[in-house]
This record gives sequence, C-alpha cells and structure tokens, in this order.
Amino acid sequence: MFVYVGTYTQPPMGDAEGILVASFDDASGALTPVQTVREVANASFLAVGPGGRFVCAVRETDEGEVGAFARDDGTGELNALNRQSSHGSGPCYVSFDPSGRFVLVANYGSGTLAVLPIAADGHLEPATSVVQHDGSTGQNTERQDGPHAHMIAPSPDGSFVLATDLGLDQIIVYRFDTNTGKLTRNDAEGGVALARPGAGPRHFAFAPDGRTVYVINELDSTLTTYAWDAQRGTLTERQSVAALPDDFHGENTCAQVVVAPDGRFVYGSNRGHDSIAIWSVDEQSGALTPVGHVPTGGQTPRNFALDPTGTWLLAANQASGTVVTFRRDAASGSLSPTGAVLDIPSPVCIVFSARGGSGLRAAR
Repeated sequence: MFVYVGTYTQPPMGDAEGILVASFDDASGALTPVQTVREVANASFLAVGPGGRFVCAVRETDEGEVGAFARDDGTGELNALNRQSSHGSGPCYVSFDPSGRFVLVANYGSGTLAVLPIAADGHLEPATSVVQHDGSTGQNTERQDGPHAHMIAPSPDGSFVLATDLGLDQIIVYRFDTNTGKLTRNDAEGGVALARPGAGPRHFAFAPDGRTVYVINELDSTLTTYAWDAQRGTLTERQSVAALPDDFHGENTCAQVVVAPDGRFVYGSNRGHDSIAIWSVDEQSGALTPVGHVPTGGQTPRNFALDPTGTWLLAANQASGTVVTFRRDAASGSLSPTGAVLDIPSPVCIVFSARGGSGLRAAR
C-alpha cells in the first residue's frame, strides 16, 4: 500500500520539497519514503482517480493550477503529465467524478469552481465549466470578506456535485452533466444548505450508505449532519454538535472530517486543541454522540485519513512537521498511537492508495 502526502513548499505556509510518496506497512503502521516529486508548488490537496492509474494535485498559488500524474502501480511513484489552470486563485481541493473522466477543483482565494476533463492517457484538458460564487456573510470580517470555495466533490452516484463555501456559509449543490462536464446550480428547495452564520463550512464526507452528509465547520468548530436526498439532490439539516470539549477555551479551527468504512464513527480534526474528535453514530436515528478526543501528537492537524480497511489513521501535523500513525479499534472507534512518526515539513494532505488500484480512499 502507498501513501501520498501533499505539502506546502512556499513560505510562510511551509518549506517542503514537494509531494512525498511513501510505502505503508500495514503490519506496523510505519511509513517509508519512496519518492519526492519536486517542483510542485504548494500541493495542498491530492486525489487518486478511480482505478488508481492517475493522481491529481492542486498548486495553491495566486495563479492556481492543477497537475496530473501517472502512477506506477508497482512502485507507487508518480510521473508528471501536464498542468492546467484551475481558473482561480488558491486552489485548495481536487477530486475525481466516479467515472474518472472529470476532475473537480475548488479555488479558495477567488471563490470559483472548475471542471476539467481528463483524457484516456491521464492528461488534463481545458475546463468545461467554471462557476463563480458571489457574496459573503460578513459575520467573520477577516475570513468571510467574500466567497471562499473550500471543497468540491461528487455525490456517490455522480449525478450531483457539492461545494462548501466558507465565505458564504453555504453548501451548494450542482447538477452534473457527465457527458459535457457542465455544472448547473440545483434550484430545488434544499439545493443550498445555509450553515449557521459564522460557521465557515469547510469539508464534508458522505456516510457509506450515501444518505447522510457530515460537514465540518472551520470557524465555529462544529460538525453538522445533513440528510441527503439522492433523487432531488437536496440537503436537510439534522444535527449540529461541538467538535471541542466543553472545558477548552483557546483558539481553534476545524479542518477535516472522515467517516469510518462501516459508518459507525465520524472523526474530525481540531487545529488549536490539536486533536481528533470522535463521534459515534446511532444505527437507528443517525444521531451523533461524542466519544472523546485524541491528541494528534503534533501541532495543527490540517488533514488526516483512514486506510481502506479502517484499521489505521494517519494524522498530518502541519506546524510540527510530522505524520503520526494511530491504530483504530473498529468496535469502540478509539485511536491508539503506534509510535510510528514520519518527519516531513508542512504535511497538509494524505491519500491512501492500495496496489492494484483497489481500495482507494481519498482524504476528503
């Protein structure tokens, strides 16, 4: 099994050399570096395409780009193919549609979304759709001064695309034409979910059954649960819970949310408290109950990921420059540090990919 680690390469965000490719020992949880893909500026988010043949990475710069790479199935190594404009500044998220024919990009700085076709040989083609978000909430004057698209990813069946916008406090649903690669805003009631003012929705994850969406809110450190109507492409809010313990009063922002493969537990990262929050999911009602918090063994856990089996969790501590391995107990949802720590400057994204392209799980 291989792990791909995206990093910041430009100060003040970081000083890494590029994308790290590492082999993962599924007996001990240890990571061993295999390759460093240099000359990839600020590869802050990565995605592995269906089948595992290709990898895409954003270049989070003022003139944003997306890069495509061919992946060697045997060694895990990446070979650069080409780059295309992300049609915005500060691209921070990239994902594939289920068919593997399109790449979806969210540009934080400009508040734009883009869809880029991917050719049979993995090369990226010019965008087929570009969407500009407009407005702001103004609730948080520093962070919500305008639109800031933070994540874009398809629904499980690929008929819709969801995008969170931190600046607008919205989760916006688009209809996706899989023939033309066009995004069209879903005007049905519930096609836009309004977060609490100042919440700052950042990342989301679907439950394995595809009927629930979990959205982690960066600015007010909460997690919100939505019911997903796959036919209409709509969201209905169910519950919102705190990501922090009651006795914590320092500064904190949330970053990542991940659902266990069996759907019984949800995990979210806290930057400031520097922990992974754990919630259990009631099998009947779907209600979340706090389980506890586990320190990530470093500072500023911007991203983390579960391996395809749900046995291992890797936490990327951006500020302290470490990737820390935890073993997960499937019955209790608890996390235990293994002692395996990889030193790497400014790690901010982790993606697992198994040999043979099976069991792919991108960190969303």
